[in-house]
Amino acid sequence: MRKSWDGIFDSGSLSDDSYRDNVRIEPIFQAFLCPLTKQVMKDPVTIENGQTFEREAIENWFRDCTDSGRRPTCPLTQKELKSTDVNPSIALRNAIKEWIKRNEVAQLEKAYRTLTSESPEIEILQTLSYITQICENGRSNMHIGYISELIPMIVDMLKSGSRKMRVQALETLCAIAKESDANKEAIAAGETIQTIVKILSHEHSEETKEAVSLLCELSKSRSLCEKIGVVSGAILLLVGMASTKLENNITLEKTLKTLQNLDKCEENVRQMAENGRLQPLLTRLLEGSPEIQLTMVSYLGDLVLSNDVKVSVAETAGSTLVDLMKSESNPARAAALMAFNQISSNETSAKILIQAGILPPLVKDLFAVGINQLPTRLKEVSATVLSNLVSSGVGCDSILLDQDHRTLVSEDIVHNLLHLISNTGPAIECKLLQVLVGLTSSSTTIKNIVAAIKSSGATISLIQFLEAPQREVRMASVKLLGNISPHMGTELANALCSTSGQLGCLISIIAENNGITEEQADAVGLLSNLLEDYYVTRQLLDEGAFKVMVSNVVSIRQGSTRGGRFVNPFLEGLVRALSRFTYILDDNSDAIALTREYNLAALFADLLQINGLDNVLVASALALRNLSKQSQHLTRMPVVLEPRSCFPIFSCCLSKQPVVSGLCRVHHGSCSVKDSFCLLEGRAVEQLVACLDHTNVKVVEAALVALCTLLDDEVDIEQGVTVLDEAEGIKPILEILWENHTEILRQQALWAIERILRKEVIAHEVSGDRNVGTALVEAFRHGDSRTRQIAERALKHIDKLPKFSGVSTEKEG
Repeated sequence: MRKSWDGIFDSGSLSDDSYRDNVRIEPIFQAFLCPLTKQVMKDPVTIENGQTFEREAIENWFRDCTDSGRRPTCPLTQKELKSTDVNPSIALRNAIKEWIKRNEVAQLEKAYRTLTSESPEIEILQTLSYITQICENGRSNMHIGYISELIPMIVDMLKSGSRKMRVQALETLCAIAKESDANKEAIAAGETIQTIVKILSHEHSEETKEAVSLLCELSKSRSLCEKIGVVSGAILLLVGMASTKLENNITLEKTLKTLQNLDKCEENVRQMAENGRLQPLLTRLLEGSPEIQLTMVSYLGDLVLSNDVKVSVAETAGSTLVDLMKSESNPARAAALMAFNQISSNETSAKILIQAGILPPLVKDLFAVGINQLPTRLKEVSATVLSNLVSSGVGCDSILLDQDHRTLVSEDIVHNLLHLISNTGPAIECKLLQVLVGLTSSSTTIKNIVAAIKSSGATISLIQFLEAPQREVRMASVKLLGNISPHMGTELANALCSTSGQLGCLISIIAENNGITEEQADAVGLLSNLLEDYYVTRQLLDEGAFKVMVSNVVSIRQGSTRGGRFVNPFLEGLVRALSRFTYILDDNSDAIALTREYNLAALFADLLQINGLDNVLVASALALRNLSKQSQHLTRMPVVLEPRSCFPIFSCCLSKQPVVSGLCRVHHGSCSVKDSFCLLEGRAVEQLVACLDHTNVKVVEAALVALCTLLDDEVDIEQGVTVLDEAEGIKPILEILWENHTEILRQQALWAIERILRKEVIAHEVSGDRNVGTALVEAFRHGDSRTRQIAERALKHIDKLPKFSGVSTEKEG
C-alpha cells in the first residue's frame, strides 16, 4: 500500500507529530480517506453502489471474495454487487492532489524556515526526513523551485558536527539526486564532492554507506563522473573499499556500481589502474577500437605495477600486446614497448610474455634499420625488455626468432648484439650487456656466447667497458667478464695485460669503501678467476692489489666493514684471489715479503674457522699448503760453531756438538708463522684436521693436501706424524681411506697413511684395524702402478706382506 500524507512522519525515531499539525493549512477531509486503508487516496475509484475506495484496496477486496468462493460485496454495506467494475473518480483525485500540493508547499516553506534558522536538531532531522519522503514519493518535480532552493542548505549540513545530521543530509541529497540530472548538478556544485569524499574516509559504517550511495547516484551523470574523478583521493578510496571486505553488502554493491559508472571516463580508468584496479583498462584494451586500444596501452606503459598485477596483465593482455608489436603502426609499437617495459620486469610475467611470442618482434625491432627503425629512445626500451626476458631464466636457445630457425644464441644474432653494444650510447650498451650477462649465466647457452665472442674478436671491446664512466655499464661489463672468464681465461688475461688501465679499474672497484656492493663482489670474482694466469698475478702484485685485498679481508673479519647480502661472495672472491698469490712465491722475494708483512699464513689459518663458506675453506687450505711448502726453505737453520782446537790429552777437552733449543720439530730450524709460514707455529694443524670431517669433499681434499706437507721428504716425517697424532688427525685420514670418497682423495689419503705407518708404534696400533687392512688390500689389488707400490709399502709396515714382493719398486713418491 502506498503511504498517505499521514504516513510521512510515521518513523520511530521522529515522534514529534506537532510538526505536521502546525504547518497543515487544511484538515484531512473524510472523503479523501479510503474506508479500507484509512489513508489518503492516490487513485480513488467508485464501485457499483457509488462508494469510493483506493483502487488497489478495492481490487484486493474483490480478489479475496473470489478466492474464498463468495459473491463480491461492498466492504461498507456488505451487499452483493452485480459487477466488480470500477470507475475512476477524477474530480476527487484532482481535489486530493490539490490538497496534497497545498500542504506540501506549506511543509516546504516550513522546511526552508527551519533550515535557515538555528532550529533544534530534532526539527532539522524531521525536515530532512520529510524532504526525503517527498522525493521518494515522486512528487519533488511538482516543487522544483522549492527543492532547488533547499539543496544548498542541505549540502551545508554535510559539514555539521553531528553525525546524525550528516547521515540524514546524505540520505536526503541522494533522494533529491535521483529525481533529475539538474538536481545532480546542483548538488555537485562547489566543493560538495570533496566533502562527500572526506566523509568516505570516516570509520562510521552508516555514514560511509550513505556517502557511497550519494556518489553512486551522482556518478550516473557523465559530466559528474569527470568531476568526481578529479577530486583527490576519490577513486583511491573507492578502489580500496571495493578491495576490502565491507560489513555492509549494500555499501559494497554501491561502491562497485560507482566505479562501474566512473569508468565511462578514460581518465578515471587510468586512475583506477594506477590504484590497482586494472580490469576496466584491460577490458577496453581487449575490446576497444584501435584508437581506444592505443590509449589504454599508453596508460599501461605509464603505470607502476606490483608483481602480482604484472602477472595478471601478462596473462590477460600479453597476446594482444604482442599483436600490437607486430603491427605496422609505429605509435602502436612504441606504446606496446612501453607497456612491456613495465610488465617484463617480473620473472613470472616475463615467462608468460615469452610464451605469448614477444621475442621475434622484439628482436626484429631491436635490429631494424632504415624506414622501420625505432628511435634511439625506443631501442633503449627494447633492450631493457630483452634484458628482463633473458633474466627470467627461460631457455632462449629453444625459441625460434625467424624462418631461418635462428635463436637468441645463434652466432650472427650474438654478433648483432655485440655490434650494437659497440655502436650505441651508454643506456643501450648497458642493457645489451645485461642481455649477454643473462645468456652467460646459463650453463646451456654460455658456450654459444663464448664462441660468438671469440669469432667476432670482441674481447678487447668488452674489456674496454671496465673504464666506462657510467656505473651501470661498468657493473654489467664486470659481471659479463666474470661469467665468461672460466671459459676464456687466457684470452681475457692476455687482453687485460696488453691494455693499460683495465686491471687498475678492477682494483679501484675493490678498494671502494662505501659498504660492500655487488660490483665489488663481481670484480673480485673476475680477478680470482684470472689470477690462474701467472702474468696477471704478477701485474696485480705490482699494482698493489695484494694490499687492497688483504685490507678488505681483515676489515670483514674484524667487523669494521659494513656487510649486506654481497659480503659472502665478496669475501670468497678475496680469499680465492689471495690464495692465487701463494702460487707465485717460488723465487719471488717481493711476494714473500708482502706475505710476511701482512702475516698471510695466520690470516688463512683464521679463515679456516668460518662456517658456511666452503669456497673460503678450500682456498684457505690450499694457500696454507703452498705456504707450508715454502717453510722448509724459509726456516732459519741454527748456526753450528766450529770446535776449538785443543790437545786431546784429557777427555774433558774433547768437543761436544752444542744442543740448540726452540727449534721446529718438523723443519729443524727456527720457524714462525709470520716469517716461515710454519703450520705448527701458526696453530693451523688443528684447524686443518677439523676440516677433514667436513661434508664437502673439496674442503676435505684441500685440508688433506695441506696436512701432507708435514710428511714431505724434505721435512722430518716421523715428527710430522707425531704432530698429526697429537692433533688427533690420524684417525680421520684412516677413515677417508675406507669411506666412499673421490679417487683423488683416496690416493692422497693412501700416500699419507703409508708415511704415517712408517712409525712403528702407530703401525702396530693400526695393524689390528680390519678396515685399514681391507682398504690397503683393495688399493693393492685394483690400483694403478704407483698406487700399488704405495699400498704395498703400507701393507709391509703393518706386516700384511712380507718384506719382499714381486712388484717392482721405484723411488718412493
